[in-house]
Amino acid sequence: MGVEEEFHLVDLETRAAVPRVPEVLGELQGLDGEAFAAELKPSIIETNSRPTADLADLRTDLVRLRGMLAQIAEQRGLGVVGAGSVPLIDGSAQGITPSPRYERMRDEYQMLAFEQQICGTQVHVDVPDRDAAITVMQHSAAWLPVLLALSASSPFWQSEDTGYASSRTLAWHRWPTAGPPAPLRDAADYDALIGSLLASGTMSDPGMVYFDMRPSAHQDTVEVRICDASPSVDGVVLIAGLARALVRHGVRAHLAGRPAPQHRPELLRAASWRAARSGLEGDLVHVDGPELVPPSRAVRLMLEHLADDLDDAGDRAVVEELALEALARGSSAARQRQRANRNGNLEAVVDMLVAETRGAPDSPVDAPVSATVAPVLLAGYAPPAYDEAVSEDHTVRPAYSWLVSTLERIGPSGLLVHEKSRDAEQRARGMFFPQEDDAERLFPLDLVPRLITPHEWSTLSEGLVQRARTCEALLQDLHGERACLHDGVLPEAALRWLPQPHEAAMNLHPGAVRALVSGLDVVCDAEGAWKVLEDNLRIPSGIGYAMADRRVVRSVLPELQAPGGVLDADEGPALLREALLACAPPAAGNEPVLAVVTEGPADSAYYEHQVLAEEMGVPLLTPSELRAAAGMITIAATGRPLDVVYRRIDEEVLFTAPDASGVPLGDPIQEAVRTGRLTLANAPGNGLVDDKAVYPFIAALTEYYFGEKASLAAVPTWSCADPDQCAYVLEHLDELVLKPVDGFGGQGIVIGQHASEQDLEKAAAEVRAHPAGFVAQETVQISTHPTFTGAVLEPRVVDLRAFVVLAPTPTVLPTPLTRVAPPDSLVVNSSRGGGSKDTWILR
Repeated sequence: MGVEEEFHLVDLETRAAVPRVPEVLGELQGLDGEAFAAELKPSIIETNSRPTADLADLRTDLVRLRGMLAQIAEQRGLGVVGAGSVPLIDGSAQGITPSPRYERMRDEYQMLAFEQQICGTQVHVDVPDRDAAITVMQHSAAWLPVLLALSASSPFWQSEDTGYASSRTLAWHRWPTAGPPAPLRDAADYDALIGSLLASGTMSDPGMVYFDMRPSAHQDTVEVRICDASPSVDGVVLIAGLARALVRHGVRAHLAGRPAPQHRPELLRAASWRAARSGLEGDLVHVDGPELVPPSRAVRLMLEHLADDLDDAGDRAVVEELALEALARGSSAARQRQRANRNGNLEAVVDMLVAETRGAPDSPVDAPVSATVAPVLLAGYAPPAYDEAVSEDHTVRPAYSWLVSTLERIGPSGLLVHEKSRDAEQRARGMFFPQEDDAERLFPLDLVPRLITPHEWSTLSEGLVQRARTCEALLQDLHGERACLHDGVLPEAALRWLPQPHEAAMNLHPGAVRALVSGLDVVCDAEGAWKVLEDNLRIPSGIGYAMADRRVVRSVLPELQAPGGVLDADEGPALLREALLACAPPAAGNEPVLAVVTEGPADSAYYEHQVLAEEMGVPLLTPSELRAAAGMITIAATGRPLDVVYRRIDEEVLFTAPDASGVPLGDPIQEAVRTGRLTLANAPGNGLVDDKAVYPFIAALTEYYFGEKASLAAVPTWSCADPDQCAYVLEHLDELVLKPVDGFGGQGIVIGQHASEQDLEKAAAEVRAHPAGFVAQETVQISTHPTFTGAVLEPRVVDLRAFVVLAPTPTVLPTPLTRVAPPDSLVVNSSRGGGSKDTWILR
């Protein structure tokens, strides 16, 4: 194999491409006559490596040629840039290199010749004969766009950002004979095509067949031509290794007589366009799907496809490591944009490209293939208390041994690659959790999954169902007889209000379930025991995000496979739908009509609303898409009455919103609910019980209603509504966690251990002014979990939001959401900088 590299010459003062190749070419040819050549543009020079069968030798020769070129150029105040395009171009560089061939091309092709201020990398690989070369082209065509994505380095053209990772591809593909290889049978078919193109006047000589891969016009090789020039030597070596593997694969197919895959030329061209558009920062077209896949997946598919050929050449270890490094680093196009944005000018981009082209740091090509890498991800891992994956003696817990081993094999650079794919996958899915300052904030997701053993899940499920049933019994009681108040089990002071007859919450039809879906937050303490932290009974969110987390992790990290399998998170929406339909009102027919009602895109959890509606196969509606008619609530577009509304909108917003006719929805909805024509899930008024002031009494209420001891412990909690407890809280405020009883999303929380004296004084004043508005909890040493931070795994505090549905049978959905706190924080809420993890319930 051998490589032709093209380079721009730039003036080191102006940083613009300049037509000064003639000044340096003569001296370079005197040093190595066959290694350097002029190109169409007098600002572009070509180097030609020596033929070799070894990637390490190839790299050595590329470094040699780059060094010679850079040294001669620097003596004249010039820099050398290996990139598909150079951002700045001197006006004098618009001409062409004097030569009869180039002048003929200029006269014939005009603009196409003028705009060829572009550089590529071509790889030549030996083939047995020209028939084999044609077979190689056919078998390689679908994979060539991946090579383009790996090499994309031309985002700028004439001082402007083109919006493409490889603008060179756009310019190159304007030539009438450029693009994916034509579907050909053999060398005779190829020669006939050349004859036809020459006869048509489309090209002026056989060397102008500019397919992305072609038989060489003057050597017994196949030539890969699709790639941008690269500032990195290792980038070129990676392309060369993959190109040789493609050729070996095609030659084997030729010798075995295997038929070539059939791909539509339009799809191959579309795949090249997508690679030019995205580089390594967006999805690529997997032609065999066809489907869009993250770049890490596309590269992995290519490596799997060529595994045997890479092994036969002895290149597999080197190529795989170079590929992971390339994915972790991102495309040159992305780095150029980052430098331009950071420095505010394109001169800085040129400086970076000159430095990268001149430099040649150590490479895995030079390392022994058998070298092993010591574990690094858990280096320095020091959890402050109980960690779910790493024990006190710093050994990995048995349940996590396979996971940590797999992550170590992937390594930091590999995980960085997968994080890029994660971001692309989330953007493709629209998986956003917008904030005021960032409307397109991705829902934070750490790729290291959390594991829950079967025994833990069994214990949790029993306790969670019991707690959800207690909360439901309390809601029914408070909206009915209020026996718990009369018997003194729950003090009335713990309630911020008592329901009144005119309120919507008092007018449900008989038998209605009030808290059909509850989200219960649990944590592991310093002893590894589960405790309930909070109850969420209004419109708890997270089911859709938990399910989406699973899909993203499985998509970008398919190599993670639990030995015994995990519960299927995709079952969650089906169970949720079953629960909602089981609560249809008496007037519903045999096929109740269900809808998800949302405030719309303004809601930060709107993505989840979309996912759940889609997965359950029901409409997603805003209040303006409803209509109140004849005592019913209907879908405005169809007039079809709704039987069950899964409410993902605050009740106050829903009741004050106008329907499609401008009629406020409050009275019509309440009437439809009261008369048994509509079920609202969850019911209005559930905030009465998930206020934190009620939390300390749930265990006693479990025994009161069911005669059972609470099987899940609760975090010790003090109600400031009680004078004695309030006095204790004020005395120990620096040791406790103070929470507003009606707070959500982590708002208003004061963590005494982390609060300043000023914050504590302010909090104490608020408690004294309104004691019933606060509770305080013991500061629990919450468990931590390994979380990838870009280089290593670090411990981060985690909690678990589990979802319980109470119909048709009380069930914990297999879609719990693990939430992750930021560094040095106990607050896991996404609105406060927290993230999430995929939660694997082991079988």
